[in-house]
Amino acid sequence: MSDHEVIISTCKTDFGWVGIAASSRGLLGTTLPQPSESAALRRLRHRWPEAHLASAGELADVEERLRRYFAGEVVSFDDLPLDMSRATPFQRRVWEVTRTIARGQTRSYGDIARQLGSPHAARAVGQAMARNPWPVIVPCHRVVGSDGRLTGFGGGLEMKRRMLEMEGATLRP
Repeated sequence: MSDHEVIISTCKTDFGWVGIAASSRGLLGTTLPQPSESAALRRLRHRWPEAHLASAGELADVEERLRRYFAGEVVSFDDLPLDMSRATPFQRRVWEVTRTIARGQTRSYGDIARQLGSPHAARAVGQAMARNPWPVIVPCHRVVGSDGRLTGFGGGLEMKRRMLEMEGATLRP
């Protein structure tokens, strides 16, 4: 794969179809579960119109981990390389911190801002979360409001709740 080539793939999970995009540097993004394979592919093609379908098995490891995750298994994504070449330095730092939130745990936007050494940057952390191209792999669903309540999520609050409950997180009513 050349430096500028983007490959895409989809996999069926217990939550729906997930799309995956990658470059030679690592994963460029994933989609949240979609109702159909064509919907997942549309989302990928919207972000990476130049992408080519991956060869059979080319993204098999990521596909298998996502299938297992959405089946409720404990899966690690920590070793997957992410292509952050399109991210700002602040976004990179936010996503790296978010990636360390353990399964079954949650953190607030303010917690992450404080961890970054920018205690007043909770809103900026929220904006970085909204632009997270790797849902599940960078577990933005584990980030909640300062009062522990579920807040914005691209897949909707019901999906966020399902994912957190599947992981064993304690949620506020």
